[in-house]
Amino acid sequence: MASQSLISRRMSQSAVIQAIASFGPVSRASVAKITGLSKQTVSEIVANLESEGWVRTVGQTEGHVGRRAVVYEISPSAATIASVDLGGTKVRVALCDLTGNVLAERVEPTERTGGINVVEQIARMVRQTVSDQAGSLGDLHIAVVGVPGVPDPRSGAILLAPNISGIDRIDLASSLKERLGFEVFVENDVNLAALGEHWLGSRGEDDNLVFISIGTGIGAGIVIGGNLLRGSFGAAGEIGFLPFGADPFEAESLKIGALERVAAKSAIIDLYRSLSNRTADVPGVFDAASEGNAAAIETLDEVARQVARAVTAIVAVVDPSVIVIGGSIGSRDELLDRIARFVSDCYPRAVEIKKSQLGDHATLAGGASVALSHLHISIFAEGQKGAEISVPPPAIENFKAVAT
Repeated sequence: MASQSLISRRMSQSAVIQAIASFGPVSRASVAKITGLSKQTVSEIVANLESEGWVRTVGQTEGHVGRRAVVYEISPSAATIASVDLGGTKVRVALCDLTGNVLAERVEPTERTGGINVVEQIARMVRQTVSDQAGSLGDLHIAVVGVPGVPDPRSGAILLAPNISGIDRIDLASSLKERLGFEVFVENDVNLAALGEHWLGSRGEDDNLVFISIGTGIGAGIVIGGNLLRGSFGAAGEIGFLPFGADPFEAESLKIGALERVAAKSAIIDLYRSLSNRTADVPGVFDAASEGNAAAIETLDEVARQVARAVTAIVAVVDPSVIVIGGSIGSRDELLDRIARFVSDCYPRAVEIKKSQLGDHATLAGGASVALSHLHISIFAEGQKGAEISVPPPAIENFKAVAT
């Protein structure tokens, strides 16, 4: 068991780094006031952090009577984390510094053979992105991977992920850790997107937030009291399996979900074909609707009506302050406006519905926030049980980067 003095040191260091991360540039005297620690204790901790490269001096206080004080901030280049968004069609990798700013990004089509080949692809992309920076990065410590399914905590397999074959037969986190040589965490991609919208999109102002992603599939991430709701088996938010839209007792509904059958990519394509006797991809349906095509308009109306039913079900159970909608399809204003209109028609109070501010970077942002939290706790709290260090979000424009 750790000695009381060791526990006390870890708690003090956690408090100091939290103060510097949240209020930097900040002086040691101010850190002492913020944390309630003695000036001597703060000075010793800051000196150690500075000597190890975790914090740096950035000038002196201005405008004060008497001697000016040196101020400190987190050293962004002291460490690097990787955030990965593994989708059914694309893989995105972003490298971020210790303050959450994106340093480099890479995008590739997802390896179609799936399984262990996707693991190899992610590992290669991370290594190549690091290599492209030619030594300008801090040591890479942690990766967080968003996946389009439910991670099984016992086997490490990704369940309910029909768009990536074989991913339900491998331990994704362990396989990546073996290839990369550092800790890897795996989380549902929509859960990470919800955390990203909470951390970066709303900047923590909406602690009761639900993010709904509509694209190849439909899913939700639920943040209550600032914390992600995972549920007993990690499947909270799998709204594609809500038992309406299509018949929930049919075999296809057990595979992809009754709601998803009528409220995602395939539903739009299939419904438009049945109404018009024409074949079009999703952008084509949106284009046809904008040109006044009756079948396309009816298609979008029906899909929006089904999503609105899901929104009202969520609001009735969870009562969030805001519903954020994103994804390649959900972010389209034509669908978003329809959803908002139908929700107002079937729910007795106003529901705030907003478009995602992060777009295709939402999952990456959530992954970065989780990775940075793990990194700060492992280094500065030295793995102390129950420790929490929140990382202030960077500006949105500093998070997004041009893919290489």
